[in-house]
Amino acid sequence: LCLQVPELEKATVRIRQPERVREIIRSLREQGVAKLQVISDFDMTLSRFGCNGRRCPTSHNILDTSRVISEDGKKKLKDLLHYYYPIEIDPNRTLEEKRPLMVEWWTKAHELLVQQKIHKGDIAQIVRESEAMLRDGFKEFFDQLHKNNVPLFIFSAGIGDILEEIIRQANVFYSNVNVVSNYMGFSDDGVLTHFKGPLIHTYNKNNTVLQGTGYFQQLSTRTSIILLGDSMGDLTMADGVPSVENILKIGFLNDKVEERRKKYLDSYDIVLESDETLDVVNGILRYILTE
Repeated sequence: LCLQVPELEKATVRIRQPERVREIIRSLREQGVAKLQVISDFDMTLSRFGCNGRRCPTSHNILDTSRVISEDGKKKLKDLLHYYYPIEIDPNRTLEEKRPLMVEWWTKAHELLVQQKIHKGDIAQIVRESEAMLRDGFKEFFDQLHKNNVPLFIFSAGIGDILEEIIRQANVFYSNVNVVSNYMGFSDDGVLTHFKGPLIHTYNKNNTVLQGTGYFQQLSTRTSIILLGDSMGDLTMADGVPSVENILKIGFLNDKVEERRKKYLDSYDIVLESDETLDVVNGILRYILTE
């Protein structure tokens, strides 16, 4: 398979069951472009985890650290991060333990943001001034999918308004891109008053928050899936798809690589360790989409 997808030879690639992966990729190609859809997380999956030894911001971080947040607000948001992030990535806690704590974190963070009286009109500038970066190769990724009419479903526990703006400023917000995320609600004069429900956090990215969107129902013929994520919570993102025939799960392992490796290799078909690019994904897409 490395002949067709040379990117799989990269040093960042780990695969526990190469035979199985070969089969899935071959099936995806055989089923053809008309059956394919891509389901992806956003923060640290389509966006970069780090750059030159520094962490890149998530869509929440972009807002949390921007000039529209008071110093006191910044401190409180940072305290929440320091308390809850270790819980989020703790390999020794169960999802049952984590879920209520994630709801708590997101709810508190959103309440703090609402207190800041953020203006809708400031969002584009906030993103422009931020250090947000999409992964290297993002343009080819978005372009390939758009050119071949492959739906891209972005399922994010981040802030929808911010991540849409990142994609827009990168000039890749095409008609085949659909986002489900936490969106801000504004008053008539454009001030943030609430976040629209349902709340999406790291560990409820599944059917429960998709009810009523009917997105996957419209795509019932798209039974081949490439799923991209960077956490255990992302593995359930395709749960709403009616009848999956083939699914290839690609996981970005960005942080605490040694201690989390086994878990990722047990859960994802392909694991990309400390890889800030979409090279492997693009290589696989190229192989599947080329006649």
